[in-house]
Amino acid sequence: MRRILFEGLLRRPVTETPLAADDAVLAELARRLDHAARRRLGRSLSIREVDAGSCNGCELEIHALNNAFYDLERFGLRFVASPRHADVLLVTGPVTKNMREALRRTYDATPDPKWVVAVGDCAFDGGIFAGSYAVIGAVERVIPVDLHIRGCPPRPAQLLAGLLALVQVA
Repeated sequence: MRRILFEGLLRRPVTETPLAADDAVLAELARRLDHAARRRLGRSLSIREVDAGSCNGCELEIHALNNAFYDLERFGLRFVASPRHADVLLVTGPVTKNMREALRRTYDATPDPKWVVAVGDCAFDGGIFAGSYAVIGAVERVIPVDLHIRGCPPRPAQLLAGLLALVQVA
């Protein structure tokens, strides 16, 4: 037991390297996104994440946006629990047969103006799940998609850049 304790004291913790104090790339992305959302909507952007049948890799990266490391809410961007309060639907995974109706209802419950972002390769074309008996396929086969963010899974900075591009173009 003593050996384990001493090894724990001498070994550095296994964590992600924190953002450098002078690295303002992520902060600038989030600031520009918030500014564009306020100009377009008159308020900050509200996001609802929908898992349509993914492996949860994309969800981990999306949830990383909300943790203490990235802290998306400090920029006024927030995740909401109800699609009735959302401006953006972040949809992950290929749409499974069991989630088709739920995704359609979520889309219908989201007020206009709304945007749909297909996150990850699976949401784009079915990814590794393409051809499965339980999978319908890409998100755009069920609801209209405004933006695809490719990656398996896309990193949080890519997600922020995609949201910024969506709000600026729309």
